[in-house]
Amino acid sequence: MDFTPSPRAAEYIARLEAFMTAEVMPREDEYHSTNRAQNEGGNWKAWKTLPLMADLKAKAQAAGLWNLFLPDDTHGAGLSTQEYAPLAEIMGRAPFSAEVFNCNAPDTGNMEVLYHFGTDAQKAQWLTPLLAGEIRSVFCMTEPEVASSDARNISASITEDGDDLIVHGSKWWSTGIGHPNAKFAIFMGVSDPDGEPHARHSMVIVPLDTPGVTIERMLPIFGEYDAPSGHGEVNFDNVRVPRENLLVGLGKGFAIAQGRLGPGRIHHCMRAIGASERALELMIKRGNAREAFGQKIIQLEGNRTHVADARLAIDQARLLTLYAAWKIDTEGAKAAMTEISAIKVVAPNVLQDTVDKAMQMHGGMGISQDTPLADLYIMARMLRYADGPDEVHRAIVARRELAKYRQNTK
Repeated sequence: MDFTPSPRAAEYIARLEAFMTAEVMPREDEYHSTNRAQNEGGNWKAWKTLPLMADLKAKAQAAGLWNLFLPDDTHGAGLSTQEYAPLAEIMGRAPFSAEVFNCNAPDTGNMEVLYHFGTDAQKAQWLTPLLAGEIRSVFCMTEPEVASSDARNISASITEDGDDLIVHGSKWWSTGIGHPNAKFAIFMGVSDPDGEPHARHSMVIVPLDTPGVTIERMLPIFGEYDAPSGHGEVNFDNVRVPRENLLVGLGKGFAIAQGRLGPGRIHHCMRAIGASERALELMIKRGNAREAFGQKIIQLEGNRTHVADARLAIDQARLLTLYAAWKIDTEGAKAAMTEISAIKVVAPNVLQDTVDKAMQMHGGMGISQDTPLADLYIMARMLRYADGPDEVHRAIVARRELAKYRQNTK
């Protein structure tokens, strides 16, 4: 295997880095201050999109830096998972920038689902405007009443009624549900309670303006609402949608989910690595800029060791993630389950640890909003739950590792 960027990927890396340097990073403080001033608090009905974001998105689209995640050279950049990975890392230096390039979750996952599994009619109605950045979308899977880390526990229902499907149940931590441009959700629910465990669930497209869909509230993370997208609790009260909104077929929910989550976890992890690099950079600059007890802070106690440990951990996480991406491209997501679960544990924990060290180096400033560190810490802690908690992914790695020895003893 060779992790050297292909010529095509190298070109995109250079162009993306130049765009980030010229357009995104100089406006990072403006983005956060404007967003907090305009969309403060949980009153999500008053949230608005930022003209700054619209301006950056228009520039990115004009520059050909659009839908970079999609392995299709008509609608996206046509890059493989491994080729896209370094681009996700670059975006991770300022996590809000993923939206600038139409590469933000959950839209990327939903676009991949529609691209791979949607009918022509579903693509025309929902995928086309998503690819154009005209609308936003939501993925509704996690539920408040069950331990959703075991997706088999999901209890919301999808029942047949003639030519319609009836969707019923409550979901929460539904990312993007508060966005003014959010137009539909992909809803996962039980369609066959008596079926095989991984054939009981289905996915269906639910327009958010359908009667019976009620957004109950936005859920803050450490007091931050992540406006204007948010993470909300939403109730589906016997919501009726046409049968043609079903994705693939009844009982195919888990199969779709596996296809959705493989590349998406590469995206998350590489952005976490990019954020880790940003935290390490801030740590070193702060350590060299301040003195205490007659020395640069970077020289005190074990601070140089913290820098070295962060460097080692980030590089290891990057190599592991690139290996997982390579394996997805060469053997498929199912064959890469161990590696996908491994990076999902490693990358967020590396980010959390690096940010924590950087915060310590900054003193009181590190836990304020004067640096990106507080937001990066929230990102890290949230990622240790998103797409499955650490414990679930460790269990997957352990189960598959132990299976090797059972096979060898037969």
